[in-house]
Amino acid sequence: MNSIRINEDRLWSSITEMGRHGALPGGGCCRLALTREDKMGRDLFVRWAKEAGCAVSVDQVGNVYARRGGQDPDLPAVATGSHLDTQPHGGRFDGIYGVLAGLEVVRTLNDNNVRTQKPVDVIVWTNEEAARFPPPLTGSQVFAGKLKTEDVHRTLTSDGATVKDDLMDIGYYGSEIPGSRKLDAFIEAHIEQGPVLEKEVKTIGVVDCVQGAFAAEVTLTGEDGHAGTVQLDMRRDACLGAAEMIVWLNRLATDTDDLAKMTVGTLKINPNSLSTIPGRSYFTIDCRHPDRVTLESLRARVESGLAEIAARRALGFEFRIMLKKQPVKFDQNIVSIVEQATKNLAYPYKRMLSGAGHDAMNIAELAPTAMIFIPCEKGISHNEAESASLSDSAAGANVLFHAMTELAGVV
Repeated sequence: MNSIRINEDRLWSSITEMGRHGALPGGGCCRLALTREDKMGRDLFVRWAKEAGCAVSVDQVGNVYARRGGQDPDLPAVATGSHLDTQPHGGRFDGIYGVLAGLEVVRTLNDNNVRTQKPVDVIVWTNEEAARFPPPLTGSQVFAGKLKTEDVHRTLTSDGATVKDDLMDIGYYGSEIPGSRKLDAFIEAHIEQGPVLEKEVKTIGVVDCVQGAFAAEVTLTGEDGHAGTVQLDMRRDACLGAAEMIVWLNRLATDTDDLAKMTVGTLKINPNSLSTIPGRSYFTIDCRHPDRVTLESLRARVESGLAEIAARRALGFEFRIMLKKQPVKFDQNIVSIVEQATKNLAYPYKRMLSGAGHDAMNIAELAPTAMIFIPCEKGISHNEAESASLSDSAAGANVLFHAMTELAGVV
């Protein structure tokens, strides 16, 4: 077993072929969840999985499960996988790499006539990206019992259809009840989506936790006014209030510690006219930190600090939490198995946290879970320029193979 390696050319060919579905001119992909492009990507994966001898099933929110049977079919499966949907201007690796690395594990087991005690599952989770409808990580959240299937079915997409309509339209409204299958363990392989591994010249990231996050929206109400006649000290400028808040938020993060992340990704002002003082503004906050106590402290300080600025500027203030995700620590036994597989393969590595959310953080509440990162060029992701090398992609899949066979047990 120690000498077995995955077929790196086959893995690369699969990534390339999957990238043709929803291909963009700049080399990336637009394969939004439950669109025709997503259907084509799913169909391709299902065909490959069946060709590899897997039994394929689909659940009621479109999660796809490809199972390679084990010696004991009644045992829970050792699972891997990720997602096939992309951002509107996405790349060829985010999510896709984890699915196809899992498929390559199955193919490599077949190539070498390896029989495992436990079944091996490769899973495609629905709507990780939330580019057409909320929330992110939809499929894995339903699987973990955090969302109700019927609520997801009623959700409207950006095209005006319901999720259930789209699932039925693309042929991925399955009968399996999400969460009904038991998993022995779950390992998700993924590109890092950051610059750390490349900068430190490491081939593998052994991920032991995912940082927590909260997302909030802020609405400020001032008063429209004439840009040429209202004196500065008499204005209730909602845009100026937002600007002061944004600078204050950045300072709060930098003063907290090196791990705090604070981002204002959406900013809207009204009436958005050249010669009118904005009477209303709206912006969103994305705050992340790996420590639960620090994250909660930041949330409280953000709300009170922004309220103070609004009061000083005589602005109406509304603050609403849209999303809260606690930090997730992965199972140390599974993390150690991934780390040992990496050492055995002599790849340079580091233990690290994930700055982005992944489906694995939901599955971690149900089964022992870990993640494997590989470098991506310049840390770029959610971008057509997203790229990873053939050798790093193969390395991550090799670690995944050996960790999964250790967990699944070789007969």
